[in-house]
Amino acid sequence: MAVKQMFQLTQEGVDNLKTELAYLKDVKREENLEALKEARAQGDLSENADYDAARNEQARIEARIAEIENIIKNVKIIKANQEDIVNIGKTVNVRFIETGDIKEFYLVGSIEADPRARKISIESPIGKAMLNHQEGDLVEVKTETGRIFQIEIVDIK
Repeated sequence: MAVKQMFQLTQEGVDNLKTELAYLKDVKREENLEALKEARAQGDLSENADYDAARNEQARIEARIAEIENIIKNVKIIKANQEDIVNIGKTVNVRFIETGDIKEFYLVGSIEADPRARKISIESPIGKAMLNHQEGDLVEVKTETGRIFQIEIVDIK
């Protein structure tokens, strides 16, 4: 028997997935069907690169739709608690002890993670290390490469 996987997401993450799902179903699927029709109209499908590309795109779109539908079906929406402890859905300012740099991170589930947008997963080394800590706590972070450094939790919103 397969174990059902639960996905932890913020409400914002669920909303983003629903928007992406609607776009894939309503826009990308239709565009892809048009591309398939045009490629079929070119004749011989055995050596038709446009047809092959459109079929590959169709498979990618359908796989992503299935993935999103599975996530939404098995999602656990995490609400940021009101306590002043680090948890999913919280924005945390941290000071890196070595450099003195202060950075802001928004803690999310692994599916929502986007380091460029400063959204880090609670399963990342920094996210794991900060979980359940409070303002003023000094936290040791161990990276996947074994490097260890310290951060101070400056502010939790």
